[in-house]
Amino acid sequence: MDTAYRDVVSPQWNGWHHIEWRQAHQRVRRLQVRIAKATKECNWRKVRQLQRLITRSTSAKAVAIKRVISNRGYKTPGVDGETWSTPETKWQAMLTLHVRGYKAMPMRRVHIPKASGGKRPLGIPTMRDRAMQALHLLALEPVSETMGDLNSYGFRPYRSTKDAMAQCCNALSRPSSPQWVLEGDIRSCFDNISHEWLLKYVPIDRNVLEQWLKAGVVDAGQLLPTTAGTPQGGIISPVLANLTLDGIEGMLKEHFVRRRKVNFIRYADDWLVTGDSKETVETARQLIRDFLAVRGLELSQQKTRVTHICEGFDFLGWTFRKFDNDWRMVPSKSSRKRLYAKVREVVRKHRTSKQVSLIAELNPILRGWAQYHRNVSATRIFNQMDHMVWQALWRWAQRRHPNKGKRWIKARYWSRKGSREWVFCEGEHKLFYLSGVKCNRHVKIKSDANLYDPADEEYYERLVKRQMAANSVPKLNRIWRAQNGECPVCNQPITTQTEWQVHHKVWKTMGGSDAQDNLVILHDNCHRQVHARNCTSWPPAWLETDQA
Repeated sequence: MDTAYRDVVSPQWNGWHHIEWRQAHQRVRRLQVRIAKATKECNWRKVRQLQRLITRSTSAKAVAIKRVISNRGYKTPGVDGETWSTPETKWQAMLTLHVRGYKAMPMRRVHIPKASGGKRPLGIPTMRDRAMQALHLLALEPVSETMGDLNSYGFRPYRSTKDAMAQCCNALSRPSSPQWVLEGDIRSCFDNISHEWLLKYVPIDRNVLEQWLKAGVVDAGQLLPTTAGTPQGGIISPVLANLTLDGIEGMLKEHFVRRRKVNFIRYADDWLVTGDSKETVETARQLIRDFLAVRGLELSQQKTRVTHICEGFDFLGWTFRKFDNDWRMVPSKSSRKRLYAKVREVVRKHRTSKQVSLIAELNPILRGWAQYHRNVSATRIFNQMDHMVWQALWRWAQRRHPNKGKRWIKARYWSRKGSREWVFCEGEHKLFYLSGVKCNRHVKIKSDANLYDPADEEYYERLVKRQMAANSVPKLNRIWRAQNGECPVCNQPITTQTEWQVHHKVWKTMGGSDAQDNLVILHDNCHRQVHARNCTSWPPAWLETDQA
């Protein structure tokens, strides 16, 4: 047993807000890097030893609980009704998070609407089960990132749908690119994964994994057994699903020679295969069907089909198509319809509300849709959607004032701002316009980049800088750059995926201003720690002591 990382609670850690986060993250990071290295060398005995160390580490337990309470749904309880809302409960949970004697509780099942209609079952584990999953995820993620398919982009750090979109462009946009595409979808992927396969092949503590898989669910007050699948809602479930599907890309590369132009691109359980002929992709379909059958999965007959690139296909909310040799990527019709339906629903709900309330609810919807689609050829569609939103708002305004003329209504709700004539606004509050978003191409992440490989450390630093520069306002970006992209409390990266807060070095109640030199960006948990210790100036004395 490796004794170099014997981890005990520091004497200075006498409460949740006294944890030295930079020290905790450094210990976890060192072990994860070693796990990834052992995985790359196929030294599975060493992997198991290091995983055992990290799941028994106090630092890892603190980091796991921090991750649980940083998620959006952390205030949603499981079947026991318990939430960790105070520093005392978080600290007590950390001290009692032991693998020995652990028994998972059933999940609370809720049903959430799907974009395509119907409802998706979602399992909500208890807080303790979530923390245990997060703890083992720290040990499992370095393995999954090292072994994962190169062009798998779902539920992986720093990878997104836009990377999958960019890979589609790389594979299909050239004149010599393959012309046939197999669009694939797995029927109820999360619900049908074989428990026997997971227990046999996933490199994790099998006793703990079996607890999660066999815990059952409580639906409408009735306890139901779980005989297959991983719970949608569990922190570790996406990684288990990725490990189940990893290997398809390698299998296809072994079977097909390069001139067949076979590419495999996957995001979660949505995927596509390219080929030089219809027969090639049909052969790929059969190979993938056999691959999935071993894991208890099968293809969806309705959503799995072969398409020629000139006909076009939809993938992840975009339509990809070739007109002769002209490559097009645009927001799909179904995505546009969903946006307009959502806008109409909001407008209908605010029939009697103030204009400010309507603008406040529409802006996040419009801004989010524009940010998602701004990396494809969407300029013309943005203009079209702006016009459709204007029509909905014009009907809203006419309904409110049936006895007023058009000029009066325009003067009441629309104003001129800069070069734009029709701006729906009231005072300083104005509607977000899609046509104001500049479209540009997305730079795809390197397929073989590994978050836990020290050789890729500098690459990920540049990647985070690029993402923050593209998605943050200039003032916040300048503050972020001054901090070298790190939270000063825990020394962990602040990215577009992490929750963070802007903190005033000198509190506003003490006379501090909103000037840039008085602001610092902190993670949510670190921000609460600073306020809990009543640090009214910057840097705090305890932080300087930790650095020393």
